[in-house]
Amino acid sequence: MLSEGESYVMSLVADRYLIPTHAGSLESYIQQVGRVPLLSAEEEVMLGRRLRDQHDLEAAQRMILSHLRLVVSIARQYSGYGLPQSDLIQEGNVGLMKAVRRFDPERGVRLVSFAVHWIKAEIHEYILRNWRMVKIATTKAQRKLFFGLRSLKPGFGSLSQRETLQVAEQLGVRPQDVHEMETRLSGQDISLDPGPDDDEHWVSPVAYLADHALNPSEHLEVQQITQSRHNGLSAALNDLDPRSRRIIASRWLQDEETPPATLHELAEEFSISAERVRQIEARALKQIKTHLTTAAA
Repeated sequence: MLSEGESYVMSLVADRYLIPTHAGSLESYIQQVGRVPLLSAEEEVMLGRRLRDQHDLEAAQRMILSHLRLVVSIARQYSGYGLPQSDLIQEGNVGLMKAVRRFDPERGVRLVSFAVHWIKAEIHEYILRNWRMVKIATTKAQRKLFFGLRSLKPGFGSLSQRETLQVAEQLGVRPQDVHEMETRLSGQDISLDPGPDDDEHWVSPVAYLADHALNPSEHLEVQQITQSRHNGLSAALNDLDPRSRRIIASRWLQDEETPPATLHELAEEFSISAERVRQIEARALKQIKTHLTTAAA
């Protein structure tokens, strides 16, 4: 998410050096940004202080424009992912703007060195969002492995066991992690619905991936019924005398880990016969049933 200042700078950049949406003008854009003068270290410090202290967006614009060629250079390194070069450049420009907003002119580090991380981070995010419909890398370690494997894999074929071990050693991961990521990379996206060229015997995934779980309205209805029954049972138990309530709770309302009390155990507790406990239990259950039936009606 861009801040208000970053969005404004983006509009300034777009007005002068708009990223083209069609391939025919991409080279023209690259030639234009290549003619923007580079900044000296002293100019970077001066402009960085103006942006930091005065929120001077014109200073930010000059810093961004002078580094657009860096974004082009980095974006070209990711041309093997089958995504439009202009989109990669656009995402890299977003990363450049974030770097400019966070640039500290007092650290003695050139903006070009600081911005590389932010530019690559935005391009990586774009690739992972768009390279596949199904996300193949969600954790930080998986993302590192994704880009590392893409750069080290010798071809489009499957890795041999020896190549898998070599890649795992170079990336500092387990061989099974390399194998799992390679499987994800080699998998193909499949349309959920049948295509126009599929014959009558083709079974599309939508036919066997249907969700048979309750829909939200049915789930809410079940919740309301369950809650109503719980409230009714609580009210019915409150109508019982303490001894009857104790017997019902001990016999029928124990959790799974606690076995129900026996008639003899309760007979001993209340100093009555087991038969008397059974009679109290039967009368209490009938009373509860009557209460629940009346409440439901």
